Amino acid sequence: MAAQTTKKSGLISHGIAAQNRKARYDYTIKSTVEAGLVLKGPEVKSLRHGRATLTESWAGERDGELWLYGAYIPEYQGGVLSRFEPRAPRKLLLKRKEIRSLLGAITREGQTLVPLQIHFNERGRAKVLLGLAEGRKKADKRAAVAARDWQRDKARLMRARG
Repeated sequence: MAAQTTKKSGLISHGIAAQNRKARYDYTIKSTVEAGLVLKGPEVKSLRHGRATLTESWAGERDGELWLYGAYIPEYQGGVLSRFEPRAPRKLLLKRKEIRSLLGAITREGQTLVPLQIHFNERGRAKVLLGLAEGRKKADKRAAVAARDWQRDKARLMRARG
C-alpha cells in the first residue's frame, strides 16, 4: 500500500502515516486487527504530515477499553492554538467482542498488543494496525535475521542466473 500524497503540500491523503518496523523484529506476530483511533484535529493534521513515531508504543486495557500508550504524535505547527500532549494515551475503537477476545489473549496466553502502523483508509479515517504478538528470544531474532539474509541472497543468485 503506497502512500498517496498531494503535490503541493506533501500531505498523506490515504496510506501509511507511521510504521513500527522494529516490532516485527522484536515480536512474532500471530494475528492482526485494525482499530479506529480517537484523535483531535491538530493530531490528524500532524499525522498527515507523517511525523508520528510508534517505536515505544503499546496497546493496553483501561476501564474495559483499549488504549494506545506511548505513541508520539508531535504538535502541529500550522498556527493552531489548541495544544495537545504528544505522548498522551489515545482511545482505540473496536467492537466489544473484539476487545474481549484481545483482552483474553493478553491475560490468558501472555501475548502483547503491539501497534504495527498508523494509516489512513480510503475514507480518510486514521486507523491503527495492531498485532497480537509474542516476544522473541535473542536466538529467535538471530534466526529470523539469518533467514531474511538467505532469502535476499537467494533472490540475487536467481536474478544473476537469469
